[in-house]
Amino acid sequence: MKTLTTLATALLFSATTMNANADNMDDHIHNALVDTCKAAMSGNTLRFERTVKEYRLDKETVALGVVCNGQDIIAFAESHGANKTAERLNEALGQASITDLASIEKFEVNFVTTP
Repeated sequence: MKTLTTLATALLFSATTMNANADNMDDHIHNALVDTCKAAMSGNTLRFERTVKEYRLDKETVALGVVCNGQDIIAFAESHGANKTAERLNEALGQASITDLASIEKFEVNFVTTP
């Protein structure tokens, strides 16, 4: 009986720890997405490249999977006048490869942009 109690306590503790880590992971992903969207809209390609590298993201994955305020990241960058950043993202998609578009997971983030 003592072993069962110890095992139950350990399972409960590990479940609580995993939930705490999942919450931190969600914040990290949210921050990565917001920073990537802000870098894309800035028009500063160096800032965008640094942000993508800092979060260890792949530009093709970003171009295909990131949605900023309801727009895909390329359209979002273009709508904010960041044409060079949009070009970089389009170049990342320009490589010939077979991609199952239905299997690509989209990551959407909404945030307030200041004029």
